[in-house]
Amino acid sequence: MDALVTTQWLAGELSAPDLRILDATWFLPSESRDAHAEFVAGHIQGAVFFDINAIADQTSPLPTMLPPPAQFAAQLGALGVATGNRIVVYDNAPHHTATRAWWMLRSFGIEAAILDGGLAKWKAEGRPLLSGHPVPAPATVAVHPNTALVRTLDQVKANLTSHAEQLVDARSAVRFTGQEAETRPGLASGHIPGSANIPYSSFFNPDRTWKHVPTLRLLFEDEGIEVERPVIATCGSGISAAVVVFALHLLGHPAALYDGSWTEWGADPSTPKATGAA
Repeated sequence: MDALVTTQWLAGELSAPDLRILDATWFLPSESRDAHAEFVAGHIQGAVFFDINAIADQTSPLPTMLPPPAQFAAQLGALGVATGNRIVVYDNAPHHTATRAWWMLRSFGIEAAILDGGLAKWKAEGRPLLSGHPVPAPATVAVHPNTALVRTLDQVKANLTSHAEQLVDARSAVRFTGQEAETRPGLASGHIPGSANIPYSSFFNPDRTWKHVPTLRLLFEDEGIEVERPVIATCGSGISAAVVVFALHLLGHPAALYDGSWTEWGADPSTPKATGAA
């Protein structure tokens, strides 16, 4: 199964017994939308709701942080996902949050694919939806944490000296430069010094499908990023940074994600901050 699958492909696979579909729609609190309620109102046949807020480290003061392995295995198993299942993730969110779920799965050694165009494309093509709250049969899934895909505050701090990895910030240009204030209280404005800025929205066509691979490469190269060299992706809270990680995956290059991102960095008085263009 390819990392990016089409609506036509998924429609033809819906009856496959080994297929599991996860709706990973997530919204910022300021968006005043209820992802679970929207899932109940209409979702792809066989899908279950992957709750990014709940499938997170509940002991962390930071939002949506990667949970401990045992918690992830238990919550994924409760969604009916078993070891060896083929997994497709989709969303209906402005921040393309299926990439976050995809990155979480890969961080625990589980392969998955993303539905190109998400629920919006599925609906635009007139494909059927189901309503209600499905209750899947519990399953057992093995997890194998891959720390190479995750970066911590201390690791990003160390990288400011070593320059071993390139930093790519997926936030909007106005938040990156500090022109627009952060919405979370207590956060400084600006970005991690040395970062390049490629807003997550740059990677998509107007219909929410991913741009072609040559165009994805140009997006990185235009900002001085060498895709063959290691990359750390960052954003506001580790959600849209996964778009950068998935784009690099489509280009055949793994990347790491700074899970705390600006929510952690911008609130820490010990971290350096930069403003203005890259």
